[in-house]
Amino acid sequence: MHIPKQTKVVVLGTMSKMPVAGIVFLTMQYVAGLTRLGYDAYYVEAHARTPSMFMTREGDDGSALAAEFIAKAMRQFGLEDDHWAFQALHDDGRCYGMSETRLQALYRSAGLILNLHGGTTPRPEHAATGRLVYIGTDPVEHELDVHHGVRRTIDYLEPHCAFFTWGENYGNPDCRLPPLDRFSFKPTRQPVLIDMWEPFGTGSNDAFTTIASWRQPWRVMTFDGETYTWSKHHEFIKILDLPRRLAQPFELALGSFEPEDREMLERHGWRVRDAQPVSADIDSYRRYIGASRGEFTVAKDQNVRLRSGWFSDRSATYLATGRPVVTQETGFSNVLPTGEGLFGFSTIHEALAAVESINADYARHTRAASAIARECFDHEVVLKRLLADVGVP
Repeated sequence: MHIPKQTKVVVLGTMSKMPVAGIVFLTMQYVAGLTRLGYDAYYVEAHARTPSMFMTREGDDGSALAAEFIAKAMRQFGLEDDHWAFQALHDDGRCYGMSETRLQALYRSAGLILNLHGGTTPRPEHAATGRLVYIGTDPVEHELDVHHGVRRTIDYLEPHCAFFTWGENYGNPDCRLPPLDRFSFKPTRQPVLIDMWEPFGTGSNDAFTTIASWRQPWRVMTFDGETYTWSKHHEFIKILDLPRRLAQPFELALGSFEPEDREMLERHGWRVRDAQPVSADIDSYRRYIGASRGEFTVAKDQNVRLRSGWFSDRSATYLATGRPVVTQETGFSNVLPTGEGLFGFSTIHEALAAVESINADYARHTRAASAIARECFDHEVVLKRLLADVGVP
């Protein structure tokens, strides 16, 4: 596929399904990054999910509130007011932002339509020009479904003309995800607008932090007789005693947790706070990340044991603020530089050693973290590679 530059690119996303700062940055760094590269980029939601997160009172118009949220996000990233649409497919199909006539014309004229995190079920108008591209930000589920011949997933993927995955170790000898003949997945990762993060790297907090959901008891997968879980609490439990072994504070900003979860974590030395105030808006989110000493976190069991190579979009932003990252190994060390500024661990002993190394020469590791962000995650690096892979000069 050959697509000329200075053309229209549509990003299909799902910001209103989970309107928190992390999802806003995951999404808008694609849209704004493409705009900075000279493309005429648009953001569209057409996923048929009721925007219940905005409906707090009886009689709330969820569609209008979701549209207002999207319009605000576009303005926060310096993007044009007429470059977005929310199509209320869950209700009457009304279009907010762009008119439906203009939206349909956009689909026909777009040189590329990116289905971000595979969150939008393809409609005929998305696939009609043969330019719909799948970007999978959570590897494993779709790959295993295709391997197992799940018709629903195969039918969902088939309208796309190209396939990308954040599972960057996919296809390497140590990756346990089965190779697929039907769909060829290429590696990609989160693009980061570095200048939106660097000014927030103050590092005034003494704690290694992360922002996460504690319990997510869904999307459990089975492969070769083994069960693979999605919820991160399973992985944190494996290193529960970590804070007791170091004179170093560790703080978890959590969602989806119960009082008894907090009590258990605090008994083992973890600081715990509610993630909602941290994630409420993009500035509080950036301040929290940038004021941390670094990030300490885990990955999902599916990515850990199957060694998909997945790497967190949030961890990429810690690096962009110059905050070192210590995260559970998923195979990402095969594609990203580790040992300075970024560490992967598989055991509690490796995690302890990584934190001790950072504390022994903190300034060196902050410089290394910034360098990794610029060299590996800068929007120009990531998006130019993605566009080249689909035929953009």
